[in-house]
Amino acid sequence: MTHNTFSIRAISPLFLAISFLALGYGIIFTFIGIYLKESGTTNASIGVINACFYLGSILASIFSQKIITNVGHIRSFATFASVMVVAFLMHAVFFNEMLWALLRFFSGFAFYALLIILESWLNEKSSPESRGTVLAIYSITFYLSTAVGQLFLNLGDNLKQHLFTIGSALILCSIIVISLTKIKEPFLEPFERYSFPKIYSVVPLAVTGSFLGGIFVSGFFTMFPIYILSKFDSLEVVSYFMIITLCGGLISQWPIGKLSDKYGRRKVISSSAFFTAFSSLLFIFSSSSIMLTYVCGFSLGMTIFSIYPLSLARANDVVDENKDIVEITRTLLFTNSIGSFLSPLLIGILSTYFEHSMFIMFFILNIFLAFYALSKEKVPDDDMSEYVNVPVVSGAELPQLDPRQDAE
Repeated sequence: MTHNTFSIRAISPLFLAISFLALGYGIIFTFIGIYLKESGTTNASIGVINACFYLGSILASIFSQKIITNVGHIRSFATFASVMVVAFLMHAVFFNEMLWALLRFFSGFAFYALLIILESWLNEKSSPESRGTVLAIYSITFYLSTAVGQLFLNLGDNLKQHLFTIGSALILCSIIVISLTKIKEPFLEPFERYSFPKIYSVVPLAVTGSFLGGIFVSGFFTMFPIYILSKFDSLEVVSYFMIITLCGGLISQWPIGKLSDKYGRRKVISSSAFFTAFSSLLFIFSSSSIMLTYVCGFSLGMTIFSIYPLSLARANDVVDENKDIVEITRTLLFTNSIGSFLSPLLIGILSTYFEHSMFIMFFILNIFLAFYALSKEKVPDDDMSEYVNVPVVSGAELPQLDPRQDAE
Protein backbone atom coordinates (compact mmCIF):
# COMPACT_ATOMS: atom_id res chain seq x y z
CA MET A 1 0.00 0.00 0.00
CA THR A 2 2.83 2.35 0.88
CA HIS A 3 4.55 1.57 -2.39
CA ASN A 4 1.39 2.37 -4.37
CA THR A 5 0.96 5.70 -2.56
CA PHE A 6 4.58 6.62 -3.20
CA SER A 7 4.34 5.68 -6.86
CA ILE A 8 1.24 7.80 -7.44
CA ARG A 9 2.73 10.78 -5.62
CA ALA A 10 6.00 10.48 -7.50
CA ILE A 11 4.34 10.54 -10.91
CA SER A 12 1.72 13.19 -10.10
CA PRO A 13 3.43 15.69 -12.50
CA LEU A 14 2.60 13.27 -15.34
CA PHE A 15 -1.09 13.29 -14.41
CA LEU A 16 -1.03 17.10 -14.22
CA ALA A 17 0.49 17.23 -17.70
CA ILE A 18 -2.18 14.79 -18.93
CA SER A 19 -4.87 17.07 -17.46
CA PHE A 20 -3.59 20.14 -19.31
CA LEU A 21 -3.17 18.14 -22.52
CA ALA A 22 -6.69 16.67 -22.34
CA LEU A 23 -8.19 20.07 -21.54
CA GLY A 24 -6.58 21.65 -24.60
CA TYR A 25 -7.47 18.62 -26.72
CA GLY A 26 -11.08 18.65 -25.51
CA ILE A 27 -11.59 22.32 -26.33
CA ILE A 28 -10.06 22.35 -29.79
CA PHE A 29 -11.34 18.99 -31.01
CA THR A 30 -14.96 19.98 -30.51
CA PHE A 31 -14.55 23.62 -31.51
CA ILE A 32 -12.89 22.93 -34.87
CA GLY A 33 -15.91 21.09 -36.22
CA ILE A 34 -18.23 23.81 -34.92
CA TYR A 35 -16.08 26.58 -36.40
CA LEU A 36 -16.03 24.85 -39.78
CA LYS A 37 -19.79 24.31 -39.74
CA GLU A 38 -20.48 27.95 -38.85
CA SER A 39 -18.13 29.01 -41.66
CA GLY A 40 -20.26 27.16 -44.21
CA THR A 41 -17.95 24.18 -44.77
CA THR A 42 -19.75 21.07 -46.01
CA ASN A 43 -20.03 18.00 -43.79
CA ALA A 44 -17.97 16.01 -46.29
CA SER A 45 -15.10 18.51 -46.05
CA ILE A 46 -15.36 18.58 -42.25
CA GLY A 47 -15.14 14.79 -42.28
CA VAL A 48 -11.98 14.86 -44.39
CA ILE A 49 -10.35 17.54 -42.21
CA ASN A 50 -11.10 15.63 -39.00
CA ALA A 51 -9.98 12.34 -40.56
CA CYS A 52 -6.55 13.90 -41.13
CA PHE A 53 -6.16 14.12 -37.34
CA TYR A 54 -6.50 10.35 -37.07
CA LEU A 55 -4.25 9.79 -40.07
CA GLY A 56 -1.59 11.67 -38.09
CA SER A 57 -2.29 9.43 -35.08
CA ILE A 58 -1.79 6.28 -37.15
CA LEU A 59 1.56 7.51 -38.46
CA ALA A 60 2.61 8.61 -34.96
CA SER A 61 2.26 5.03 -33.73
CA ILE A 62 4.68 3.97 -36.48
CA PHE A 63 7.26 6.77 -36.71
CA SER A 64 7.28 8.85 -33.50
CA GLN A 65 9.06 6.21 -31.45
CA LYS A 66 12.33 6.72 -33.31
CA ILE A 67 12.23 10.47 -32.69
CA ILE A 68 11.54 9.95 -28.98
CA THR A 69 14.38 7.43 -28.68
CA ASN A 70 16.88 9.72 -30.44
CA VAL A 71 16.19 12.95 -28.56
CA GLY A 72 14.77 11.81 -25.25
CA HIS A 73 11.37 12.12 -23.61
CA ILE A 74 11.53 15.67 -22.25
CA ARG A 75 12.81 17.28 -25.45
CA SER A 76 10.45 15.17 -27.54
CA PHE A 77 7.53 16.24 -25.36
CA ALA A 78 8.47 19.91 -25.75
CA THR A 79 8.85 19.45 -29.51
CA PHE A 80 5.54 17.67 -30.13
CA ALA A 81 3.61 19.95 -27.77
CA SER A 82 5.09 22.96 -29.59
CA VAL A 83 3.91 21.48 -32.90
CA MET A 84 0.38 21.25 -31.46
CA VAL A 85 0.52 24.85 -30.23
CA VAL A 86 1.73 26.13 -33.62
CA ALA A 87 -1.00 24.17 -35.39
CA PHE A 88 -3.71 25.50 -33.04
CA LEU A 89 -2.57 29.10 -33.45
CA MET A 90 -2.33 28.76 -37.23
CA HIS A 91 -6.02 27.78 -37.22
CA ALA A 92 -6.79 31.17 -35.70
CA VAL A 93 -4.72 33.07 -38.26
CA PHE A 94 -5.62 31.41 -41.59
CA PHE A 95 -8.86 29.84 -42.72
CA ASN A 96 -8.30 27.49 -45.61
CA GLU A 97 -9.70 23.97 -45.80
CA MET A 98 -6.57 22.42 -47.32
CA LEU A 99 -4.35 24.15 -44.76
CA TRP A 100 -6.61 23.08 -41.89
CA ALA A 101 -6.47 19.46 -43.06
CA LEU A 102 -2.67 19.66 -42.96
CA LEU A 103 -2.75 21.31 -39.53
CA ARG A 104 -5.08 18.58 -38.23
CA PHE A 105 -2.66 15.96 -39.52
CA PHE A 106 0.28 17.49 -37.64
CA SER A 107 -1.90 17.96 -34.55
CA GLY A 108 -2.87 14.29 -34.60
CA PHE A 109 0.71 13.13 -35.07
CA ALA A 110 1.95 15.35 -32.23
CA PHE A 111 -0.90 14.55 -29.85
CA TYR A 112 -0.53 10.77 -30.11
CA ALA A 113 3.25 11.05 -29.87
CA LEU A 114 2.72 12.96 -26.61
CA LEU A 115 0.49 10.14 -25.35
CA ILE A 116 3.22 7.61 -26.16
CA ILE A 117 5.72 9.67 -24.15
CA LEU A 118 3.42 10.03 -21.13
CA GLU A 119 2.30 6.39 -21.16
CA SER A 120 5.85 5.05 -21.39
CA TRP A 121 6.75 7.26 -18.41
CA LEU A 122 3.76 5.98 -16.43
CA ASN A 123 4.65 2.39 -17.28
CA GLU A 124 8.29 2.85 -16.28
CA LYS A 125 7.35 4.29 -12.88
CA SER A 126 4.56 1.81 -12.11
CA SER A 127 5.17 -1.41 -10.22
CA PRO A 128 3.13 -4.52 -11.10
CA GLU A 129 1.12 -3.88 -7.92
CA SER A 130 0.33 -0.23 -8.72
CA ARG A 131 -0.17 -0.53 -12.48
CA GLY A 132 -3.94 -1.03 -12.24
CA THR A 133 -4.28 2.02 -9.97
CA VAL A 134 -2.16 4.15 -12.29
CA LEU A 135 -4.24 3.14 -15.32
CA ALA A 136 -7.48 3.89 -13.46
CA ILE A 137 -6.25 7.38 -12.48
CA TYR A 138 -5.07 7.95 -16.05
CA SER A 139 -8.53 7.02 -17.39
CA ILE A 140 -10.44 9.16 -14.90
CA THR A 141 -8.09 12.11 -15.45
CA PHE A 142 -8.52 11.95 -19.22
CA TYR A 143 -12.31 11.55 -19.10
CA LEU A 144 -12.86 14.39 -16.62
CA SER A 145 -10.34 16.78 -18.21
CA THR A 146 -11.81 16.24 -21.69
CA ALA A 147 -15.30 16.83 -20.27
CA VAL A 148 -14.27 19.99 -18.39
CA GLY A 149 -12.69 21.30 -21.59
CA GLN A 150 -16.16 21.41 -23.16
CA LEU A 151 -17.21 24.13 -20.68
CA PHE A 152 -14.93 26.59 -22.48
CA LEU A 153 -17.36 26.51 -25.40
CA ASN A 154 -19.71 28.59 -23.23
CA LEU A 155 -17.44 31.64 -23.07
CA GLY A 156 -19.76 33.53 -25.42
CA ASP A 157 -19.41 34.95 -28.91
CA ASN A 158 -16.98 37.69 -27.83
CA LEU A 159 -14.45 35.21 -26.43
CA LYS A 160 -15.20 32.30 -28.78
CA GLN A 161 -12.57 33.47 -31.25
CA HIS A 162 -9.94 33.09 -28.52
CA LEU A 163 -10.56 29.37 -27.94
CA PHE A 164 -7.60 28.43 -30.16
CA THR A 165 -5.40 30.63 -27.96
CA ILE A 166 -6.84 29.16 -24.74
CA GLY A 167 -6.29 25.60 -26.02
CA SER A 168 -2.72 26.51 -26.97
CA ALA A 169 -2.07 28.01 -23.53
CA LEU A 170 -3.22 24.80 -21.84
CA ILE A 171 -0.89 22.72 -24.02
CA LEU A 172 1.95 25.09 -23.09
CA CYS A 173 1.17 24.50 -19.41
CA SER A 174 1.82 20.79 -19.95
CA ILE A 175 5.25 21.67 -21.40
CA ILE A 176 6.07 23.68 -18.26
CA VAL A 177 5.11 20.76 -16.01
CA ILE A 178 7.16 18.22 -17.95
CA SER A 179 10.17 20.52 -18.39
CA LEU A 180 10.43 20.95 -14.60
CA THR A 181 9.95 17.28 -13.73
CA LYS A 182 12.78 15.28 -12.19
CA ILE A 183 11.33 11.92 -13.23
CA LYS A 184 13.96 9.78 -14.93
CA GLU A 185 13.38 9.17 -18.63
CA PRO A 186 12.50 5.55 -19.50
CA PHE A 187 13.85 3.39 -22.28
CA LEU A 188 11.35 2.98 -25.12
CA GLU A 189 11.44 -0.55 -26.53
CA PRO A 190 10.86 -1.09 -30.27
CA PHE A 191 7.30 -1.89 -31.33
CA GLU A 192 6.77 -5.19 -33.09
CA ARG A 193 4.05 -5.65 -35.68
CA TYR A 194 1.54 -8.44 -36.15
CA SER A 195 -0.26 -8.97 -39.43
CA PHE A 196 -3.99 -8.26 -39.39
CA PRO A 197 -4.98 -11.65 -40.89
CA LYS A 198 -2.95 -13.39 -38.18
CA ILE A 199 -4.51 -11.34 -35.38
CA TYR A 200 -8.02 -11.77 -36.79
CA SER A 201 -7.60 -15.54 -36.89
CA VAL A 202 -6.67 -15.50 -33.20
CA VAL A 203 -9.10 -12.89 -31.82
CA PRO A 204 -11.77 -12.10 -34.47
CA LEU A 205 -14.29 -10.57 -32.05
CA ALA A 206 -11.60 -8.39 -30.45
CA VAL A 207 -10.46 -7.10 -33.85
CA THR A 208 -14.02 -6.39 -35.02
CA GLY A 209 -14.97 -4.71 -31.74
CA SER A 210 -11.81 -2.58 -31.73
CA PHE A 211 -12.41 -1.42 -35.31
CA LEU A 212 -16.08 -0.58 -34.77
CA GLY A 213 -15.33 0.98 -31.37
CA GLY A 214 -13.00 3.38 -33.18
CA ILE A 215 -15.78 4.27 -35.62
CA PHE A 216 -18.25 5.00 -32.82
CA VAL A 217 -15.97 7.07 -30.57
CA SER A 218 -14.43 9.02 -33.44
CA GLY A 219 -17.87 9.69 -34.90
CA PHE A 220 -18.98 11.05 -31.54
CA PHE A 221 -16.06 13.45 -31.16
CA THR A 222 -15.90 14.65 -34.77
CA MET A 223 -19.44 14.72 -36.12
CA PHE A 224 -21.91 14.66 -33.22
CA PRO A 225 -21.14 18.28 -32.19
CA ILE A 226 -21.93 19.39 -35.74
CA TYR A 227 -25.28 17.60 -35.67
CA ILE A 228 -26.22 19.08 -32.27
CA LEU A 229 -25.19 22.56 -33.42
CA SER A 230 -27.26 22.34 -36.62
CA LYS A 231 -30.22 21.09 -34.61
CA PHE A 232 -30.25 23.57 -31.72
CA ASP A 233 -27.96 26.39 -32.93
CA SER A 234 -26.45 26.68 -29.45
CA LEU A 235 -22.85 26.18 -28.32
CA GLU A 236 -24.15 25.79 -24.77
CA VAL A 237 -26.23 22.77 -25.78
CA VAL A 238 -23.25 21.29 -27.63
CA SER A 239 -21.06 21.81 -24.57
CA TYR A 240 -23.44 20.15 -22.11
CA PHE A 241 -24.24 17.35 -24.54
CA MET A 242 -20.55 16.45 -24.85
CA ILE A 243 -20.05 16.63 -21.06
CA ILE A 244 -23.10 14.47 -20.31
CA THR A 245 -22.08 11.85 -22.88
CA LEU A 246 -18.52 11.69 -21.53
CA CYS A 247 -19.85 11.38 -17.98
CA GLY A 248 -22.06 8.52 -19.12
CA GLY A 249 -18.96 6.81 -20.51
CA LEU A 250 -16.98 7.29 -17.29
CA ILE A 251 -19.77 6.23 -14.92
CA SER A 252 -20.59 3.06 -16.87
CA GLN A 253 -17.06 1.67 -16.97
CA TRP A 254 -17.15 0.01 -13.55
CA PRO A 255 -20.59 -1.70 -13.82
CA ILE A 256 -19.97 -2.82 -17.40
CA GLY A 257 -16.61 -4.24 -16.36
CA LYS A 258 -18.18 -6.16 -13.48
CA LEU A 259 -20.96 -7.49 -15.69
CA SER A 260 -18.47 -8.65 -18.33
CA ASP A 261 -16.33 -10.38 -15.68
CA LYS A 262 -19.43 -12.23 -14.49
CA TYR A 263 -21.31 -13.01 -17.71
CA GLY A 264 -18.53 -12.95 -20.33
CA ARG A 265 -17.37 -10.44 -22.94
CA ARG A 266 -19.43 -11.68 -25.88
CA LYS A 267 -22.74 -11.20 -24.06
CA VAL A 268 -21.83 -7.75 -22.74
CA ILE A 269 -20.40 -6.65 -26.10
CA SER A 270 -23.65 -7.81 -27.71
CA SER A 271 -25.78 -6.07 -25.07
CA SER A 272 -23.74 -2.85 -25.38
CA ALA A 273 -24.12 -2.93 -29.17
CA PHE A 274 -27.90 -3.46 -28.92
CA PHE A 275 -28.11 -0.59 -26.43
CA THR A 276 -26.04 1.68 -28.69
CA ALA A 277 -28.24 0.79 -31.68
CA PHE A 278 -31.34 1.68 -29.65
CA SER A 279 -29.78 4.96 -28.43
CA SER A 280 -28.85 5.86 -32.02
CA LEU A 281 -32.41 5.45 -33.19
CA LEU A 282 -33.65 7.60 -30.30
CA PHE A 283 -31.68 10.55 -31.69
CA ILE A 284 -33.80 10.45 -34.84
CA PHE A 285 -37.02 10.67 -32.83
CA SER A 286 -35.79 13.10 -30.17
CA SER A 287 -37.27 15.95 -32.24
CA SER A 288 -36.33 19.35 -30.81
CA SER A 289 -36.26 18.31 -27.14
CA ILE A 290 -32.97 19.33 -25.52
CA MET A 291 -33.56 17.18 -22.44
CA LEU A 292 -34.30 14.08 -24.50
CA THR A 293 -31.15 14.75 -26.54
CA TYR A 294 -29.15 14.88 -23.29
CA VAL A 295 -30.70 11.58 -22.21
CA CYS A 296 -29.81 10.05 -25.57
CA GLY A 297 -26.25 11.34 -25.19
CA PHE A 298 -25.86 9.87 -21.71
CA SER A 299 -27.20 6.47 -22.81
CA LEU A 300 -24.95 6.51 -25.87
CA GLY A 301 -21.90 7.35 -23.76
CA MET A 302 -22.65 4.46 -21.41
CA THR A 303 -21.90 1.95 -24.16
CA ILE A 304 -19.77 3.35 -27.02
CA PHE A 305 -16.78 4.00 -24.75
CA SER A 306 -16.94 0.43 -23.42
CA ILE A 307 -16.79 -1.50 -26.68
CA TYR A 308 -13.04 -1.07 -27.18
CA PRO A 309 -12.10 -1.99 -23.55
CA LEU A 310 -14.42 -5.01 -23.81
CA SER A 311 -12.64 -6.03 -27.01
CA LEU A 312 -9.27 -5.82 -25.25
CA ALA A 313 -10.63 -7.96 -22.44
CA ARG A 314 -11.86 -10.51 -24.98
CA ALA A 315 -8.36 -10.67 -26.50
CA ASN A 316 -6.85 -11.26 -23.06
CA ASP A 317 -9.39 -14.04 -22.45
CA VAL A 318 -8.62 -16.06 -25.56
CA VAL A 319 -4.90 -15.48 -26.12
CA ASP A 320 -2.72 -18.20 -24.62
CA GLU A 321 0.56 -17.69 -22.80
CA ASN A 322 2.62 -18.39 -25.93
CA LYS A 323 1.39 -15.22 -27.65
CA ASP A 324 2.70 -11.71 -27.00
CA ILE A 325 -0.38 -10.00 -25.56
CA VAL A 326 1.27 -6.56 -25.57
CA GLU A 327 1.92 -6.64 -29.31
CA ILE A 328 -1.53 -8.09 -30.01
CA THR A 329 -3.07 -5.28 -27.96
CA ARG A 330 -1.01 -2.72 -29.91
CA THR A 331 -2.39 -4.20 -33.12
CA LEU A 332 -5.94 -3.88 -31.74
CA LEU A 333 -5.19 -0.24 -30.89
CA PHE A 334 -3.96 0.26 -34.45
CA THR A 335 -7.18 -1.34 -35.71
CA ASN A 336 -9.14 1.05 -33.49
CA SER A 337 -7.22 3.97 -35.03
CA ILE A 338 -8.13 2.87 -38.56
CA GLY A 339 -11.80 2.83 -37.55
CA SER A 340 -11.34 6.31 -36.07
CA PHE A 341 -9.84 7.52 -39.35
CA LEU A 342 -12.63 6.12 -41.53
CA SER A 343 -15.52 7.29 -39.33
CA PRO A 344 -15.57 11.04 -40.10
CA LEU A 345 -14.99 10.30 -43.78
CA LEU A 346 -18.01 7.98 -43.98
CA ILE A 347 -20.28 10.15 -41.82
CA GLY A 348 -19.26 13.34 -43.63
CA ILE A 349 -20.09 11.88 -47.04
CA LEU A 350 -23.31 10.12 -45.99
CA SER A 351 -24.68 13.15 -44.12
CA THR A 352 -24.63 15.19 -47.32
CA TYR A 353 -27.41 12.93 -48.62
CA PHE A 354 -29.42 12.24 -45.46
CA GLU A 355 -29.49 14.22 -42.22
CA HIS A 356 -29.77 11.19 -39.94
CA SER A 357 -27.39 8.93 -41.86
CA MET A 358 -24.92 8.93 -38.94
CA PHE A 359 -27.49 7.33 -36.64
CA ILE A 360 -28.59 4.84 -39.30
CA MET A 361 -24.95 3.85 -39.79
CA PHE A 362 -24.45 3.45 -36.04
CA PHE A 363 -27.63 1.38 -35.82
CA ILE A 364 -26.65 -1.01 -38.64
CA LEU A 365 -23.06 -1.48 -37.43
CA ASN A 366 -24.17 -2.10 -33.84
CA ILE A 367 -26.82 -4.62 -34.85
CA PHE A 368 -24.13 -6.43 -36.85
CA LEU A 369 -21.73 -6.35 -33.88
CA ALA A 370 -24.43 -7.59 -31.50
CA PHE A 371 -25.19 -10.71 -33.54
CA TYR A 372 -21.54 -11.22 -34.49
CA ALA A 373 -20.53 -11.27 -30.83
CA LEU A 374 -23.18 -13.84 -29.98
CA SER A 375 -21.98 -16.07 -32.83
CA LYS A 376 -18.57 -16.52 -31.17
CA GLU A 377 -17.71 -19.21 -28.68
CA LYS A 378 -18.03 -18.60 -24.96
CA VAL A 379 -14.76 -18.43 -23.02
CA PRO A 380 -14.65 -20.78 -19.99
CA ASP A 381 -14.81 -18.95 -16.66
CA ASP A 382 -11.39 -20.24 -15.64
CA ASP A 383 -9.77 -18.67 -18.73
CA MET A 384 -11.26 -15.22 -18.32
CA SER A 385 -9.04 -12.26 -17.47
CA GLU A 386 -10.19 -9.15 -15.62
CA TYR A 387 -11.84 -6.17 -17.32
CA VAL A 388 -9.61 -3.09 -17.30
CA ASN A 389 -10.86 0.40 -18.11
CA VAL A 390 -8.74 2.37 -20.58
CA PRO A 391 -8.76 6.12 -21.34
CA VAL A 392 -11.17 7.48 -23.92
CA VAL A 393 -8.07 8.20 -26.04
CA SER A 394 -4.80 6.28 -25.75
CA GLY A 395 -1.41 5.88 -27.39
CA ALA A 396 0.67 2.93 -28.49
CA GLU A 397 2.40 2.55 -25.10
CA LEU A 398 -0.84 1.90 -23.21
CA PRO A 399 -0.64 -1.91 -23.62
CA GLN A 400 2.54 -1.87 -21.51
CA LEU A 401 0.59 -0.20 -18.71
CA ASP A 402 -2.20 -2.80 -18.76
CA PRO A 403 -1.90 -4.83 -15.52
CA ARG A 404 -3.10 -7.98 -17.34
CA GLN A 405 0.18 -8.22 -19.24
CA ASP A 406 1.95 -9.02 -15.96
CA ALA A 407 -0.25 -12.06 -15.52
CA GLU A 408 0.58 -13.19 -19.04
